[in-house]
Amino acid sequence: MGRLVRKSQGPDTAFQITGLDDIFAPEVAANPAAKVEPGDGYLERLLKYIPAETVAFSMIINAILDQAVKTSGKNALMAGLPVTTIAWAVLLAGLILTPLLCWYVHKDGDAWVVNAVVSTVAFPFWAYLMDAVEFADFHDGNLAAILVLTFTAVSGLVTPFSREPARRESRATVAEGPPLLATRTNLRERVTDLLATARARDA
Repeated sequence: MGRLVRKSQGPDTAFQITGLDDIFAPEVAANPAAKVEPGDGYLERLLKYIPAETVAFSMIINAILDQAVKTSGKNALMAGLPVTTIAWAVLLAGLILTPLLCWYVHKDGDAWVVNAVVSTVAFPFWAYLMDAVEFADFHDGNLAAILVLTFTAVSGLVTPFSREPARRESRATVAEGPPLLATRTNLRERVTDLLATARARDA
């Protein structure tokens, strides 16, 4: 199981000819289960869309900023900068780091673009839930919990597109081609006709 959401994948059928699968790839034809690799289900997507790393990063920094606010009040400064300004900068950094992290850890078959978009949108909801300093003036714990639960439940419905439909279309296009390439039966008939013609010429 990968770190990011994985899309459904099938075999590389872009150049396969209908009816010839079991001739050129008998091991695939003999094992139908190996033809399609299903993508992540609802619960797996729901968990993988949570930007855990950036939320943890934000939590640590927010704890430091929150301590400064409790010690010196809302007008607290750090290196001459208002703590609230730093908190908003941390939120922006989290929004930038989330898609970058998805790109950095992705592997072949991961739907990292979809994962990056959903996780980036999710990040502010989680920042609001953990009572980040920048949201202190309008934070409500009950509303935060409702927002995070609702968004997380809905985000699990976001399913990455699979390349399988395009491959089926490619197979269909080949199947509509010349009779020689349509099926094994037509291929054998054509070979038989060619052999008969050659024997007739030799005779």
